[in-house]
Amino acid sequence: MSPLSTLRRMREIAGTPLLLSSFLARLPMSMSLIGILTLVTAETGSVAAGGLASGALALGETVGGPVIARLADRRGQRPVVLAASLAEGALLVLLVLAVSADTAPAVPVALAVLAGLAMPQIGPLARSRWISIAGRAANERERERSVAAAMSVDGVLDETGFVVGPAVVGLLAVAVGPAAAVLGAAVLVAVFGSAFALHRTAPLGAPPRPGGERLWRSGLLVLAVPMFCQGAFFGGATAGVTAFSQQIGRPDLSGLLYAVMGVTSAAAGLLMASVPSGVTLPVRLRLAAAGLAVFSLPMLAAPGTGTLLAAMLLLGTAVGPHLVTVFSLVERAAPADRLAQAMTVLLSFLILGQSLGSAAAGRLAERFGPSGAFALTTAAAATALVAATLLVRSRWYTTRPGETAPTPV
Repeated sequence: MSPLSTLRRMREIAGTPLLLSSFLARLPMSMSLIGILTLVTAETGSVAAGGLASGALALGETVGGPVIARLADRRGQRPVVLAASLAEGALLVLLVLAVSADTAPAVPVALAVLAGLAMPQIGPLARSRWISIAGRAANERERERSVAAAMSVDGVLDETGFVVGPAVVGLLAVAVGPAAAVLGAAVLVAVFGSAFALHRTAPLGAPPRPGGERLWRSGLLVLAVPMFCQGAFFGGATAGVTAFSQQIGRPDLSGLLYAVMGVTSAAAGLLMASVPSGVTLPVRLRLAAAGLAVFSLPMLAAPGTGTLLAAMLLLGTAVGPHLVTVFSLVERAAPADRLAQAMTVLLSFLILGQSLGSAAAGRLAERFGPSGAFALTTAAAATALVAATLLVRSRWYTTRPGETAPTPV
């Protein structure tokens, strides 16, 4: 399928209103991380305090995300996502009020942890919803094509969210003030998270089956490694691009340089629905990881702006396929009644990798310049390639007896 055909099929599966609400409801994830960092730093004058509050949000989400997804699998997405969206919006507002009132430093940190715990897992839950809808197709071929389109488009929505979210924070912070970015995230998650929850396509829950399949089988466990590496890759690339932009005296270029990678990543992600089924998922994962490793090498040579721009363009062609393929492997390996939980746990590893990667790359950039941060980016990509080559086995991602045949995305 061409990118346009992929988008058309996804619109047929979900409909434009649901796609729009699922995208806007996931923006607060990236907006909150950067918005809280910006707000607390601006109000306290301490980058360390801002980083602590932002890290607390990421930690809370890493812990709470799988719990929310498991509840959604059991109780249904409607009540769980609705409650989480409203609670998240309220907690973000309370956090802004606490920072503005100059409360004790522990108060914003505690509220950030709670906000992370309550963050509705729109991305993973949307993927499980698309797969549920695609399963109603008239025949297996149609199901495979529909799931392929859904995985590609949803990966693009995630990628776009990670690019658009920080940009929106920057615009609101400049135009209105740092608090506006966090309050904007609160409004988005409360309104569009609720719309996503209340949509008629929300799947019902399924109570645990006696003797049901265990979640943590080998095929899922090994995928935690490339997802963590992808997160560390993002963290290193962000820190490196920021350090490079500051080094050349153009800090305003950092967002543009990073956004370039998002554009090519989105295009490559859409094209994944067109890859022949004969190219297996493990092979796709290895090729994408190899692209990440090879295309990150030019960044180590203290590049000029043109070289870095070209490298970011090339990296995007590997980032999108890598993420889409990992989530497609999760769809193959996870028990059908625990799919949302499995995808959320894997996303938590990405968030954890990004958080730790950003912290480590920032220190490397301070000591060694941009190349220090980019070295972490390359190391993360190389580790993802080793994991894809040595750990991921095709036999773990074949059709299981008694279950619907998987998609060859």
